[in-house]
Amino acid sequence: MKKLSARRRHPLAAVVVLLLALAATGGLYAAFAPAGRAQADDSAQSLTIEEGKKLYEVGCASCHGTGGQGTSDGPSLVGVGAAAVDFQVGTGRMPAQQPGAQVQKKPNIYSQAEIDQLAAYVASLGAGPSVPTKQQYDPAGADVARGGELFRTNCTQCHAFKGVGGALTKGKFAPDLKDVSAKHIYEAMQTGPQNMPSFPDTTLTEQNKKDIIAYVKAINSDQTVSQGGLELGGLGPVSEGLFAWVFGLGALIVVAVWVAARTAKAKKS
Repeated sequence: MKKLSARRRHPLAAVVVLLLALAATGGLYAAFAPAGRAQADDSAQSLTIEEGKKLYEVGCASCHGTGGQGTSDGPSLVGVGAAAVDFQVGTGRMPAQQPGAQVQKKPNIYSQAEIDQLAAYVASLGAGPSVPTKQQYDPAGADVARGGELFRTNCTQCHAFKGVGGALTKGKFAPDLKDVSAKHIYEAMQTGPQNMPSFPDTTLTEQNKKDIIAYVKAINSDQTVSQGGLELGGLGPVSEGLFAWVFGLGALIVVAVWVAARTAKAKKS
């Protein structure tokens, strides 16, 4: 008994008891944990990635490389994330029909299930933005006024005040946002497709993005009525620029003719 009491008072006794308790807890968890379910989830994810790889090899590898490393015809996809794939393929921009200054939106050729498989495969190549949930991009309850402020600060330079888009340099353009889904607007801000800069959560928070989406949807809704004719941004920068050239230069020419006529008359007198 004296020996047992001495061992209990030993400074390492508490550590030994703690280690035995942890070992027993781990053993019980390993025995009763739903390992089968975890293995099934891993197996399903692996199958999704494998199916996505097959789709990638058929529709994407010729431009982006067999391992997504990129080629002279297409950029690297390592680290772009699932959100970039969901946006590019979901809007029909990828696979591209032909190279050019900018790939245009067109009807997509993949089902959502196939897009999810492609996204899973590309995501496996390197960490990147994931596909947002409905809770992240749903504009219900968002601050439209705040979204307008953020949109005018960050987006109007290319998309105009109403999101109608417009021409950029060297054949590029900012697309019209009227019929773009909330999910794809969120993904575009998150990933920065083509000529657009990316706005990660460190730049525009999740709530900021929802506010912007709410603003874009509000100004392009059927209930929105233009007050007083064609407002600024309603036609886009090309037509508005043409208006400025025609009427602005016309006014300058009229002034120049008037000044010349007055000068000539003054010299005669």
